Amino acid sequence: MTLKIYGTAASRAARPLWVARELGLVYEHIPVHYLGGGTRTAEFLAINPNGHIPVVDDDGVLVWESMACALYLAKRFKGGGAPSLAAENHAEQAEILRWSFWVVTECEKDALTILMHRVLMPKDRRKPELADEAEHRLLAPLLVLEQHLQTRSYLAAERFTVADVCVASVLAWAQGAAGLMAQCPRVDEWLRRCLARPAFKAVREMAKSE
Repeated sequence: MTLKIYGTAASRAARPLWVARELGLVYEHIPVHYLGGGTRTAEFLAINPNGHIPVVDDDGVLVWESMACALYLAKRFKGGGAPSLAAENHAEQAEILRWSFWVVTECEKDALTILMHRVLMPKDRRKPELADEAEHRLLAPLLVLEQHLQTRSYLAAERFTVADVCVASVLAWAQGAAGLMAQCPRVDEWLRRCLARPAFKAVREMAKSE
């Protein structure tokens, strides 16, 4: 069996890479970059005609979209020896699905705006007012998560699951917004624990070396 994960670690491919590291999977990492036309070649478009990363190729089974890739790997390799990231019952599955979709619809756009206009873009191209507006909008969904974490340590169960991977991988983009995180101390503490995990740190080191 050959498991391949396409996409640089400094992209949304970090999500399936994080899951793979947590599960101790043996895989081939193919660091296709989203810049420079790497995702527009005929070879890559045959894998994902959308021309986006990441893609998981599980011995011919192709999965697009970063959250779908993460959820697929967690369920596909449940019971492989490492602690499971997948649901153990229907209630946990409901939590995993709702929080994974929630972070895409409610948080990702604004978290990415914060990252771009606070960190990644050249200083002369940043627009601090856009980051300020994004932080203001992001507070409302983060307060929903803050309330959820009042009675639990993780999102879907009393253990780390793929839901935590999916949500933390997005909110990591806004971690530097100190004022925003100060208003959501439970979210901040949970996020710090997630990002301190060895598997996430390994993916971050991969990103630095690409």
